[in-house]
Amino acid sequence: MSAGNTKGQILTIAREILASDGLAALSFDAIARRLGRTKQTVLYWYPTKQALLAALFVPWLEAEADIAAQAVSSAPSRDEAIGAFVRALADYHLGDLDRFRLMYLLPQTIPQGAAQISSGDLLEKVHPVTDRMYGALAGKLGAEPVTARREAVAIHAALLGLVLMLGLSDRINDPLKHATSDLVDALIARLTSG
Repeated sequence: MSAGNTKGQILTIAREILASDGLAALSFDAIARRLGRTKQTVLYWYPTKQALLAALFVPWLEAEADIAAQAVSSAPSRDEAIGAFVRALADYHLGDLDRFRLMYLLPQTIPQGAAQISSGDLLEKVHPVTDRMYGALAGKLGAEPVTARREAVAIHAALLGLVLMLGLSDRINDPLKHATSDLVDALIARLTSG
């Protein structure tokens, strides 16, 4: 088994454990058992739980920021930038609801002050990524920088709320009365002059 393969398998197993059993079940021992290797193998690649979580979450956040920045890059107007941002990130998150749940819901279940996620190292990796994502949209909103940044965060939060509802509907197998595309269009219309 190649080193890169082992490292990737560890992340795949960690994601599966998180998705099925939650953060409390995620341990180096549990990963090692599923991997068929020693705990030391897991610790070699990810010496702390913070390092393991960062290896999962940061690439997802980076992909989200890249998609957002690309979507708004050629938008000629404020409203078109908002529409492109919302559509691109809706596609990203709705394309993998388990990833969305891990990115945005799992961290909310960690007790306040728990060492697993409150690490400054992880936040040092996350903040530049979110700054890039919000900055890309804020630059297209045509408002004073602080106001534009606040609006960009609010637009992202509104989109995440819609994805949350669609994810809930999916999880409990209770389809909504409106098509997903219609709900995304309605959100964009509400956020723009359309």
